[in-house]
Amino acid sequence: MPNPLLLQSTVVLCPHGGAATAIPSQVNARARDLVMVEGDTHVVGGCPFTLPGPKPSPCVRVEWSAGATSTTLGGAKALTHASVGRCLSPEGAPQGVAIIVGPPSQAGAL
Repeated sequence: MPNPLLLQSTVVLCPHGGAATAIPSQVNARARDLVMVEGDTHVVGGCPFTLPGPKPSPCVRVEWSAGATSTTLGGAKALTHASVGRCLSPEGAPQGVAIIVGPPSQAGAL
């Protein structure tokens, strides 16, 4: 089954339920919406995660890898629903893998 493109409007959550807002770098590549590429980030808001102890450690951003091997935009691999989003704390510590909720791209798949 082909993998839909990851678009700016695709709903992405951190593993703790925080909502992620896309910051696309490719502003000319559209497939109904801006297409996300490797190197783009999502800023996470509302993550409730706290470590044991007094210091909260919410997810604050998602960094992506494993873009499409056959599609590039501006030299960067396009992201798909099979790409891996690593959620990070303010200190850059891994917090888990992002959850791609939807909607899937209607513009085609890779």
